[in-house]
Amino acid sequence: MATSSKPAAAVDPEVALAHKFPEVSFDYDERDVALYALGVGACGDDAVDDKELHLVYHRDGQSHIKVLPTFVSLFPNKSSNGFGFIEMPGINFDPSLLLHGQQYIEIYRPIPSYASVVNRVKVAGLHDKGKATILEIETSTSLKESGEILCMNRSTIYLRGAGGFSDSSQPYTYATYPANQVSRISIPNSSPSAVYDDQTKQSQALLYRLSGDYNPLHSDPDISQVAGFTRPILHGLCTLGFAARAVIKSFCSGEPAAVKGIFGRFLLHVYPGETLSTEMWLDGHKVHYQTKVKERNRAVLSGYVLLQHIPSSL
Repeated sequence: MATSSKPAAAVDPEVALAHKFPEVSFDYDERDVALYALGVGACGDDAVDDKELHLVYHRDGQSHIKVLPTFVSLFPNKSSNGFGFIEMPGINFDPSLLLHGQQYIEIYRPIPSYASVVNRVKVAGLHDKGKATILEIETSTSLKESGEILCMNRSTIYLRGAGGFSDSSQPYTYATYPANQVSRISIPNSSPSAVYDDQTKQSQALLYRLSGDYNPLHSDPDISQVAGFTRPILHGLCTLGFAARAVIKSFCSGEPAAVKGIFGRFLLHVYPGETLSTEMWLDGHKVHYQTKVKERNRAVLSGYVLLQHIPSSL
């Protein structure tokens, strides 16, 4: 008599959580920092912008260019396969069904314009949502010589089609951080404190990919059409960089070290060449924001930026 066995689940939480990621060391320099700044639109409308030239040029004798806080969102790529995701045992999924849902960043000290650093990676969350699995990967980055921690990234990845690996009456959930660590996104009903419009370039994704995210979804027209888009789309983290720049220009007088935390939830794709309109609301040390594509009047990103202090000019 023939017997049939249930197919193996896409996720084995015991295997996934037992996995030890290797430490990854890498260097970056001012060329990387400046290339990233240009990739997220710095000086795109004005090559001598008073609030952004210091991101790409040693103006007025400054010894180092300044570093946008979202530059550190590139660091997890150094521990990935170069296409924006980490392959690991116990997690089986179709890469074409992967969605980058959220990004949370903590900054512990001003980011130097060049450094030798070390990534330490762990699974911070794993949740069975039935039709999908939510995987949270946390990357802590430290200075190689001193061991001082620079920053932490937590990337939330939706693996469509990889859920259902646990009892639906008590779905599996695991997290290493407090539930209230990431505040809920709250977009006020009042008029925004500031609005910043920024038109992306047709070549924006091609420029941004040079900072290390080579997923062909953002460069290859055939692959983007298979994925359901009319042409290659902009990287979600590039859109996050545009939004953070808007906050820094509007509330921090262009000083990137004023930021200590960033959260972004990706809502919809952006096509290079579209205009990003970021609405911002100041709430104490927190700036809530929502970024829309102006041409389609659709929200593509929402979140908040935590400031070190409230600028005295406000």
